[in-house]
Amino acid sequence: MRRSTFTDAAVTYAAIGGTLASDLMRYPPKGHRPLERTVRLGSGEERFRAATTSLMTWGIQRGSGIEVTDLDAGTGVQYTGIVFTDDGTPAPNQEHPVNEATFAEDGTPFISNGMTGVLKIPNGPFTVAAPVRVVYVIDEADKIGFAYGTMRGHPQNGEEAFIVDRRPDDSVWLTIRSFSRPSTWYYRLAWPVLRFQQERYTRRYLRALHPVGMA
Repeated sequence: MRRSTFTDAAVTYAAIGGTLASDLMRYPPKGHRPLERTVRLGSGEERFRAATTSLMTWGIQRGSGIEVTDLDAGTGVQYTGIVFTDDGTPAPNQEHPVNEATFAEDGTPFISNGMTGVLKIPNGPFTVAAPVRVVYVIDEADKIGFAYGTMRGHPQNGEEAFIVDRRPDDSVWLTIRSFSRPSTWYYRLAWPVLRFQQERYTRRYLRALHPVGMA
């Protein structure tokens, strides 16, 4: 079934876009644990283009052993949250920024605003299905990235951002920022395991775009 509206593909947290906050590590959304990691990927235009092309075609997730399934391109519209009327129903005709679809040289569609998918994450003998929705895309001359938010069925509630930037000294960096908390009472019981897995996959993410990690 195609997910065509924000209401039927809503994220499960309120602070949409919170990974953009400069003070995220000091003041995360209430009840959420923040995380930020950065790694240098190299330098130069070629490294920047290679890293961002991989990034925007789910290269970090796939390069970390995660299967990305059930992709839906959505509407290409930035998700800014559902606005409700006084009686609790979603307000109609909400305005949202739109971005045009772009593609890699081989025709693979880049991640776009509103895209949804399911991350199938190996966890020992089991696989955890984690539905996500892309809530914003950054497309600047020297900074490219995106963030996805958790949807119903994800083990956590929160947001994770992946941004590659090329700095004035021509160095290229990957930054991962997130905030999260367990989504249900039974995931709260398993929170130490969730935190361990999050740190584990963050380390894999940091290696996935590195020239050594990609070799």
